[in-house]
Amino acid sequence: MAQAADRASREEIVVVDLDGEADAPPAMQRQDSLYAAATRAAGADHHGQDSWDRTLRLALQCVGILYGDIGTSPLFVYSSTFRDGVGHPDDLLGALSLIIYSFLLFTVIKYVYIALRANDDGDGGIFALYTLISRHAKISLIPNQQAEDELVSKYNRGKPPATLRRAQWMKEQLETNKTVKIALFLLTMLATAMVISDAILTPAISVLSAVGGLKEKAPYLTTDEIVWITVGILVALFAIQRFGTDKVGYLFAPVILLWLLLIGGVGVYNLIKYDTGALRAFNLKYIIDYFRRNKKKGWVSLGGILLCFTGTEALFSDLGYFSIRSIQLSFGFGLVPSVLLAYIGQAAYLRIHPEDVANTFYRSTPISLFWPTFILALAASIIGSQAMISCAFATISHSQTLGCFPRVKILHTSRQYSGQLYIPEVNYLLCLGACFVTIGFKTTVIIGEAHGICVVVVMIITTLLLTIVMLLIWKISIWWIAVFFIVFMSSELIYLSAILYRFAHGAYVPVAMSAVLMVVMIVWHYVHVKKYNFELEHSVPRDKVKELLGRHDIQRVPGIGLFYTELVQGIPPVFPHLIEKIPSIHSVLIFVSMKHLPIPSVDMSERFLFRQVDKEDYKVFQCVARYGYRDPFEEAKDFVDKLVEHLQYYIRDVNLYGLGSEPMMIQSSSYHSSYAESFGSHEKPSVKAVYAEEMLTPAESFSEHTRQASGKGKLFAQFQGNKMNMFEMMKIQQEQQAILEEMNKGVVYIFGESEVVARSHSSLLKKIIVNYIYSFLRKNSRNGEKMMSIPRRQVLKVGISYEI
Repeated sequence: MAQAADRASREEIVVVDLDGEADAPPAMQRQDSLYAAATRAAGADHHGQDSWDRTLRLALQCVGILYGDIGTSPLFVYSSTFRDGVGHPDDLLGALSLIIYSFLLFTVIKYVYIALRANDDGDGGIFALYTLISRHAKISLIPNQQAEDELVSKYNRGKPPATLRRAQWMKEQLETNKTVKIALFLLTMLATAMVISDAILTPAISVLSAVGGLKEKAPYLTTDEIVWITVGILVALFAIQRFGTDKVGYLFAPVILLWLLLIGGVGVYNLIKYDTGALRAFNLKYIIDYFRRNKKKGWVSLGGILLCFTGTEALFSDLGYFSIRSIQLSFGFGLVPSVLLAYIGQAAYLRIHPEDVANTFYRSTPISLFWPTFILALAASIIGSQAMISCAFATISHSQTLGCFPRVKILHTSRQYSGQLYIPEVNYLLCLGACFVTIGFKTTVIIGEAHGICVVVVMIITTLLLTIVMLLIWKISIWWIAVFFIVFMSSELIYLSAILYRFAHGAYVPVAMSAVLMVVMIVWHYVHVKKYNFELEHSVPRDKVKELLGRHDIQRVPGIGLFYTELVQGIPPVFPHLIEKIPSIHSVLIFVSMKHLPIPSVDMSERFLFRQVDKEDYKVFQCVARYGYRDPFEEAKDFVDKLVEHLQYYIRDVNLYGLGSEPMMIQSSSYHSSYAESFGSHEKPSVKAVYAEEMLTPAESFSEHTRQASGKGKLFAQFQGNKMNMFEMMKIQQEQQAILEEMNKGVVYIFGESEVVARSHSSLLKKIIVNYIYSFLRKNSRNGEKMMSIPRRQVLKVGISYEI
């Protein structure tokens, strides 16, 4: 102990002058384990150069997880394309040519070889693109950004250089134009709503298409009976969601692999038996002839063609489980040849039997293979639906972390895979929606119309966000970006126009569902932002806090009080309201803010930020607990244990740095926010600074920050603090022990239950939004203590009303 104290007394705190000569080091180097993690390339852990053994295993696994939806499209594409029958034999070649090149253009080129590389540290999907953009440009509508967030090791991976003028221009446009921010947010919400709607339509159309094959062996079955069989399977599908996909996931890959081999083999059989001339569809001439011959009818048929690339969003969203190379390998050598052979074989069959276009898949299957085909088709449809349902759960979970969705219970069904989620309330609504759609429409043709608009709208928004990522982050030529945008946006808009033409024939269903979902998400986020701004404007100044704590009638209650608040800057206005009603505080009071960063995960060693509100006798702290959008909340007891552990690290480090004087400060032009801005008042400091106290990740030791390589630095200024001695070490230990003793006496969780109402002079629309719609959503969503599984007997709620 004495040796440790003696070593500490000889160590000195150093400050690097960052504004000095050109040979000065650009930043304070962190000599810890987190520094190595921070300097790794994006996705190095998950998307680097894996061994071929691991790549092949991942390639086999992703066949089962990712390709169920895309692989079952041959069940219904031709029947959706030729609703009124085949008019001319060469129309089949034109449609097949459109299928081949649309499939290659959108699924292979756009998603597998472009979009997958725009991942957010291994995560894909619309929200991953949005959060990736938000890390490079401040586009969030909630003003809770802190300079310390950028110090998280995973935050600034791949940040563009300041000299890249295009990136700087794009960043300025996104940050300074509020209209652009809102438009980007609304587009993300629209895509989210469409993905959730697609999770209703995909099970309906996939399972109904598979079950429809029963008519081949049981022609006496009526349409209604087929529908009710489908509904029974859908109910069973949604009922097993609570067990999680990892429980049955081992069966997915063999089933889908057998399915792909079967449809590919049947395709080859049909091609050889009926018409090898179907291979002429690789000639683009047949596309031109198709549109010249059919004109408007050919354009409208694009609404059926686009169903050949459904499931691409689920593929992109589930990227986090696999490596890019494994997806490209399995896609190129597994899915693409099997699916294309299936389409080619069906076209060859229809060239001889065009009258069977309404049930092409089963009619083109050899009779001896009917039952194996039917069983595999049903299994593949369920697996494909499972992928889309899981995608919807993940999307809702991500939107909730951004304050864009009412609080719902999110269960993690796998300890091994953090992304496998189950949301009971949402699962129930998805099941009802899928059953109602199946009962209401009865045929795959009409459901296909609805399904198509979800697919194409999500693709258009993905193209927009990818273009922004290219402009802001990627270092590629502007001409390549222009080619990407023009080719994909123009082709996707053509497909959208074809779907909208038949809007009244089914496309209105997802639009109506998405409109309701968007109202829910926009209203929730709007009031959330207004409420946050209200608390920010009415946050309690530090002097007022000291005055409240210094009152003679304040009683100290043993134990720790965790005061939960969404505000990360300052003390919430509900605190003085609590003191006024109940003039007592706990021996240790911690204001806790649960904050989600726009990154997939935050390492535990970087989770907590602390600040001592009052440095006198009262032990009052502020804590920001930072999570990624994939990180689950811990159980209440585990959370308290970790919080107290890191609070002890903070007490040690702040004493080692401060020693009773002002916190040490490192001047830096890289950060435009200070300690006071991040945690406290709104007054702008005279010096742009990052405080060393903030830079500490609690698990780091004091000595790690003192061992800085001098290298080519100009000079090191020494911080003249008091020398560490045994008395001061004992003082730190006593403070740490006092925290532990108070924790053992009990923990109380304090929640500010704020009722939000519109001001009396507000417009009628605002009153409806705040007083009725938001109030209804809030009353029917989960409370904070339920989200974190806090025992009721330890909860204290403080009611307050806000007028916004």
